[in-house]
Amino acid sequence: MNRYEASAQPELVECGPVSGLAVTGQGEPGGAAYGASVGALYAVMGALEAPMVPLEGFWWTEDERPPLEVPRGEWWWHLFLALPDGTAPEAVRAAREKVRAGVPAASRVQQVTIHEGRCVQMLHFGDYADEPASLARMGALMEAEGLAMNGPHHEVYLSDPRETDPEKKATILRHPVRAAG
Repeated sequence: MNRYEASAQPELVECGPVSGLAVTGQGEPGGAAYGASVGALYAVMGALEAPMVPLEGFWWTEDERPPLEVPRGEWWWHLFLALPDGTAPEAVRAAREKVRAGVPAASRVQQVTIHEGRCVQMLHFGDYADEPASLARMGALMEAEGLAMNGPHHEVYLSDPRETDPEKKATILRHPVRAAG
């Protein structure tokens, strides 16, 4: 499976392990903590001289309310950039140290491995605010297949997250799943 490709219709896929750079935080998408974390990820990736890949975000709330009812400032996230296979932890540590003086948030960048396993995903075109319609379609497939969420909501930003033209926005929406019940 190519982690940067998805159908415009909900589909079941298998997502194997992938190593990458990650930062965990809390706050509004596009807010100060989020922006500093994105900058830190790209600074460390640039110091590694690795190919640039799409930014990914894993989102969750620690609240009993449905996620979209929780104020955005209370959302939690893991921001992630996939690394080329075989990137050594020593190289990541050296890259982090190289940029830390100019990018203090780089000290929070970690190398992690993510293994989501079975997922429901689809390609969403348009504003982030319009994602609930796509998520409902994914939810219908999950229900039909007898599946339940098994981890945080995952987004892969194929277009620049700062893009303001909805016609140019493309995001893979992904939910790790397990058998319901």
